Amino acid sequence: MQLASLTIPEIRAQLLSRAISAVELTEQALRFAEAENPKTNAYLHFCPERALEKARAVDARIAGGEEPGALAGVPVAVKDVILAQGLRMTCASRLLEHFVAPYDATAVTRLEQAGGIIIGKTNCDEFAMGSSNENSAFGPVRNPVAPDRVPGGSSGGSAAAVAQGTAVVSLGSDTGGSIRQPASFCGVVGVTPTYGRVSRYGLAAFASSLDHIGPLARSVHDAAVLLQVIAGRDEADATSAFAPLPDCTAELTAPVAGMKLGLPREYFNGLSSEVGGVIERAVETYRKLGCEITWISLPATAYAVACYYIICTAEASSNLARYDGVRYTTRSESAETLSDLYRNTRGEGFGAECKRRVMLGTYVLSAGYYDAYYLKAQKVRTLIARDFASAFQQVDAILAPVSPFPAFKLGEKLDDPMAMYLSDIYTITGSLAGIPCMSVPCGTTGDGLPVGLQIMAPHFEEARMLRLAAAYERAE
Repeated sequence: MQLASLTIPEIRAQLLSRAISAVELTEQALRFAEAENPKTNAYLHFCPERALEKARAVDARIAGGEEPGALAGVPVAVKDVILAQGLRMTCASRLLEHFVAPYDATAVTRLEQAGGIIIGKTNCDEFAMGSSNENSAFGPVRNPVAPDRVPGGSSGGSAAAVAQGTAVVSLGSDTGGSIRQPASFCGVVGVTPTYGRVSRYGLAAFASSLDHIGPLARSVHDAAVLLQVIAGRDEADATSAFAPLPDCTAELTAPVAGMKLGLPREYFNGLSSEVGGVIERAVETYRKLGCEITWISLPATAYAVACYYIICTAEASSNLARYDGVRYTTRSESAETLSDLYRNTRGEGFGAECKRRVMLGTYVLSAGYYDAYYLKAQKVRTLIARDFASAFQQVDAILAPVSPFPAFKLGEKLDDPMAMYLSDIYTITGSLAGIPCMSVPCGTTGDGLPVGLQIMAPHFEEARMLRLAAAYERAE
């Protein structure tokens, strides 16, 4: 079987017909992933014992005539900021290099209950802070489409694994575009659900009011299946929503003719011509499908980058304070006093980007600057959310680019943090508003680099968003 092209329905059919067993498929997947990984560095570590144990359980269910689950036998990669009991969880940081997860994240529990097979944990920017996957303490990930270029970040390893074919689907996390941007750069589907739709229990916290767990896949259908499995209310997470979850896969084949789609003017300024042309062709496809296209305005977009980097760094400063060398982290060996222990452990353990964000976050939360920066940023966040609420009174969904440019070369923006931050300019607004957003592949540039189309929908309307993405996928 060619793992690199398999879909969830194909795997299910093969297992139920007994053409292959879950154990055989898992063994093939592990061999293939381990052989291919040096090309991309997408995985930080593999977990063959756990994978084969879960595969044997799937085979036992099938042999006993039981329903094996929606993800039965499907090889899955999980970003290394999500806990899986007994496996290392490093957050791609030296601070957690030897940390072993004491429990499973809710998303991992649900994934395995549905028969999914976790084969490994994927590389990412340290503590999910970055837009290129170059901030990992264990080396950058390379884009499978163009190895001299970045895969995007911070979920670059999860996107690269799916694009490379070493996993059928994967879990990533998104704070300001960290699923959608790498999905766009690697040419796969990436979904950021409504904030609260998927439990954050077991996700290492970066910015708690912005963090999401979401799926990456090679098709809209596979992404919808994985989302259906992991979504839903969780008593272990006070921020998970009580909103009922519709059957996302049932609506994928519904027509989209007559739907009204908005194009935000602010998102089409500053686009590179190569990306703009691909997005315009995608919009034209929706016109041919019978959708009404109209221009809209999201005026607070101009303040989004400043707003986001104040809020996310403030929350990061608070969340990362726990990594002090006393509890569950790597401890500096060159400390004589408690103060030295804190200072040296954090100084040696955190990378440059983490330090930059912690320092900025501590500054904006300080007594003299809280009102001037953090409080004002929260007010701007409200304005951004109101922009979307107003827009969705006019249109059913919004179409936009994911990034102003395609995947850039490794090292190109490392020395210019502001240029790196601006690569998320079109994704952070949806994160600040907490709405569902996704990237669906919509073509390539003249150099053959993938481009993603961003689809945004009202809160808890993932089914509508996926329906639009599936219609585009079929049309192409």
